[in-house]
Amino acid sequence: MSMTDLLNAEDIKKAVGAFSAADSFDHKKFFQMVGLKKKSADDVKKVFHILDKDKSGFIEEDELGFILKGFSPDARDLSAKETKTLMAAGDKDGDGKIGVDEFSTLVAES
Repeated sequence: MSMTDLLNAEDIKKAVGAFSAADSFDHKKFFQMVGLKKKSADDVKKVFHILDKDKSGFIEEDELGFILKGFSPDARDLSAKETKTLMAAGDKDGDGKIGVDEFSTLVAES
């Protein structure tokens, strides 16, 4: 399954483009722009599993830095600052990684 099976390719392109400048990433706006906020809980979980590149059941900090590439292969990497901000927003239990339920909460709060 690819991201475009779940989300509109044009919405992804616009959202990735909107945050092309370094240190401009805002996960709340991004999740709204790609249409993730409107998706069912099941679809949000499917997106999580696409972003979980090593299939560990978690999105670790190194994977989080490449989150935009999970939506569009030619997107930029997040800066260290953006990655830490996103991790802090999503990692509710403080274990240094984002699980599927934490990801679902992160999207729902957007």
